[in-house]
Amino acid sequence: MKAWRVLAIVFLLFTIVGIQDVRANEADDAFDTGQKYYRGDGVAQNYAEAFKWIRKAAELGDAGAQSGIGAMYYMGAGVDQNYAEAFKWFRKAADQGDADGQIGVGESYAEGKGVTQNYTEAMKWFRKAADRGNAAGQYCIGLMYAEGKGVTQDYAEAMKWYRKAADRGYADGQVGIGLMYAEGKGVTQDYAEAMKWYRKAADQGHKKAKELLQKLQ
Repeated sequence: MKAWRVLAIVFLLFTIVGIQDVRANEADDAFDTGQKYYRGDGVAQNYAEAFKWIRKAAELGDAGAQSGIGAMYYMGAGVDQNYAEAFKWFRKAADQGDADGQIGVGESYAEGKGVTQNYTEAMKWFRKAADRGNAAGQYCIGLMYAEGKGVTQDYAEAMKWYRKAADRGYADGQVGIGLMYAEGKGVTQDYAEAMKWYRKAADQGHKKAKELLQKLQ
């Protein structure tokens, strides 16, 4: 290959990388600005403004922002609620390997929102997130086993996955374990153990855990 062709290719590669870096930085800045508006961090909380900035980052290809836009469409935060749009953005993020996007896709299938309800598909996407060590994905798998959706009902398996999530400090997983002990599902009924796990979640501000704890006290 002639030297000038090699130099031209090298120059082109550096140019592409440079453009990608600029786009990545622009997306990061937009996502950061959007998150500040969403939380009211240093600015007045404004979901519509948050949506505008996060949408910009999402359109630049940021997977986290794509998940965020999906969630905002799903909840109707800063934009009219639209489950089909939510699913579209969750899928974009999920296809990039984003665990939150994968959970969003799974949740959409589980609830039949924006897509035809399909528990088997939901389980598939929850597993993708769980395989990445995502606590929410692990909890969702536990819930599917507990309710027998997309899989044969199996309380022991549900307990296993709740435990994985709980061990990562995930409050819903801790509540799940508490419920299993309180109801004697997959484990020997043990109210003291149930209270212990409810308390762990309650200490994180989990509303349902506080209510369940009060019932046992």
